[in-house]
Amino acid sequence: MTITLTDQDTLTLRTAAYGAVSLISAADAAGGSPHKAATQGSIALGSATGLVGHVLAEKATGVSLKSKSVAELADQVLPALTAAMGLLGKQDPAEADNFRSTVLVAVEAAARSHEGRPGPTVADMTSKIIAALDAAC
Repeated sequence: MTITLTDQDTLTLRTAAYGAVSLISAADAAGGSPHKAATQGSIALGSATGLVGHVLAEKATGVSLKSKSVAELADQVLPALTAAMGLLGKQDPAEADNFRSTVLVAVEAAARSHEGRPGPTVADMTSKIIAALDAAC
């Protein structure tokens, strides 16, 4: 099956995926390793395969994840996660599953970037990311 993505669709996918990692990094700031979380999550996204891997490997022009607060970032990223799942699910459910899996692996990699279990803030943000991914179903 051939999937056709517009420039806006690819921007949505990139915003959603890299934004999810940014949310975990922001939530992990109290853990003292947001840069390490961002690095580990980004490495995981760079390891994606399929259409999602190709989209995420392209130069991410247009993605702007700067915000003044975690809430502002979440307002941008969580709807993008739902939108990405919806647009992929309509064209190729297997690729939607690939996107979901890719984002969850990146979130887990980011969350595990420090020693010990992720704190409650990271766990809560992970739950919000999962809920946004599943909202399109």
